[in-house]
Amino acid sequence: MLDKTEKERRKQLLDDLRKKADKDFESALPMSRDNFEKLFDYLDTELNDKGCDDTNRLTKTFLNQINATNVDQILEWLADKGGFCDCEILANIEEQFE
Repeated sequence: MLDKTEKERRKQLLDDLRKKADKDFESALPMSRDNFEKLFDYLDTELNDKGCDDTNRLTKTFLNQINATNVDQILEWLADKGGFCDCEILANIEEQFE
């Protein structure tokens, strides 16, 4: 059985690992968190109106509207995280930001 000190040490280790993972995630983002949140809001609205056509057309439109200079890099990052089309970006990627 673990004593209180050992439990606290393990809890701190887990907390440190979570913080490092969060920091690594943030540093690997190809655009700002704020722009990702705006993208998710945009997709939520547009997909409700237009539905998904199994492409990332709406995402590309948004990236062009914000004058993103690394569109290909962002789209590749999204695909690597499970966002191959607009609805998958909203469903699979947005939850990683929560």
